[in-house]
Amino acid sequence: MGPYSHRQGFSGALTISHHGLRCNEQIRISPVRLISENDDQVGIIPLLEALRLAREAGLDLVEVSPMDKPPVCRVMDYGKWKYKQRKKEQKSHAGSHVTQLKELRIRSVKIDAHDRDTTMNKARKFLEDGHKVQFNLMFRGREMAHVDLGRVVLDKIRADLDDVCKTERDPKLEGRRMIMILTPKSH
Repeated sequence: MGPYSHRQGFSGALTISHHGLRCNEQIRISPVRLISENDDQVGIIPLLEALRLAREAGLDLVEVSPMDKPPVCRVMDYGKWKYKQRKKEQKSHAGSHVTQLKELRIRSVKIDAHDRDTTMNKARKFLEDGHKVQFNLMFRGREMAHVDLGRVVLDKIRADLDDVCKTERDPKLEGRRMIMILTPKSH
């Protein structure tokens, strides 16, 4: 046990920022290798002197490489640096769009014109957002004798969405349902 372990609430570790960097008074090791705000090597100086130089510049002293002997510290605007890091993370997450397979079910070959239009509008939105769309056309009872009517329904939907999609999988019968998959056109 360390000398401070008897204190209540002491975790045994120094407070370190979200990025794992110690800043200003959190830095404990002296001397430090200092890099100025202009990326100039100042050299190895006592910690108090480095803190004084950072304050005079109106900036923070940040320990950027704590494992080096002596640790490397940089004079910088820490708040501005954290802001830029957060923006970089957000930008990298925003650029990674995950394509999903969206499923739309058509309950019967005898689909009403309004229901077909509603299904097509949903499909168009999914395709414009960059998702694949799978159509499942269900056959009930005697409709299995008229599989050709199901193919006509799906071909009509594909023709109406032709401006925003290409066919990944043509209508194919699997059991009591016919499946067709459309993918968005490349922009």
